[in-house]
Amino acid sequence: MTPYARRGVHGQTVEALARRILGGEIPEGATLDLVALQSELDVSLTALRESLKVLAAKGMVDARQKRGTFVRARADWNLLDADVLRWQFEGGGAGETDRALLRNLAEVRAIIEPAAVRLAAERRTDDDLAALGAALAAMGEHDTDPGHAVEADLAFHRALLAATHNELLERMEMVIESGLAHRDRLVHSSPHGEDPVPAHRAVLDAVRDRDPRAAEAAMHALLEQAGRDLDRVDGPDDTKGTGGK
Repeated sequence: MTPYARRGVHGQTVEALARRILGGEIPEGATLDLVALQSELDVSLTALRESLKVLAAKGMVDARQKRGTFVRARADWNLLDADVLRWQFEGGGAGETDRALLRNLAEVRAIIEPAAVRLAAERRTDDDLAALGAALAAMGEHDTDPGHAVEADLAFHRALLAATHNELLERMEMVIESGLAHRDRLVHSSPHGEDPVPAHRAVLDAVRDRDPRAAEAAMHALLEQAGRDLDRVDGPDDTKGTGGK
């Protein structure tokens, strides 16, 4: 998905507003001063209103007669939206908020991916194995380049969800990918992480062998290793959980 910031003035306005809301600069319940924002962001009122429609669709703002446009409560935000997740990880929230979101996503992944890999082991095709193998090979080739390592890791987990041949599980990549990319950038930029290739290879081997139980166990081991890596980078936390990988 192309970040809104790369979609011209409209996209940049969407991201600027979203980051202010997510960062608390514009707090929940606040009524927006559209004239001031228009001047501050140097955009037309039409462009500003179109940008607010995007945020309204994501549950972040709303407009009412006599009240105007206001920021909705966080409980109303579509936190599973890929853009909302990305905005938070790319600077929308404070450190503790970022940490808590990583924990939440790690818990979601710990529920989804071990179950998904069981299906992948039962349903995978030769094309699925080729995609997983290519991602694993790229992971090994680019383990010294954080950017390439992140892309290879994302490709592996994307291929794993695709191998379930369940359309709804495949769509979960939009939720998982933002948190995984953020965690990967932290871990792969640090010299303290464990080599990710063996853990991913164990998952692929079990999927290739059509062994659901072994695949699930391998995924649990991978996620546990990922949690250790994140703790080394970020320091241990009171709430233990896997950090994604």
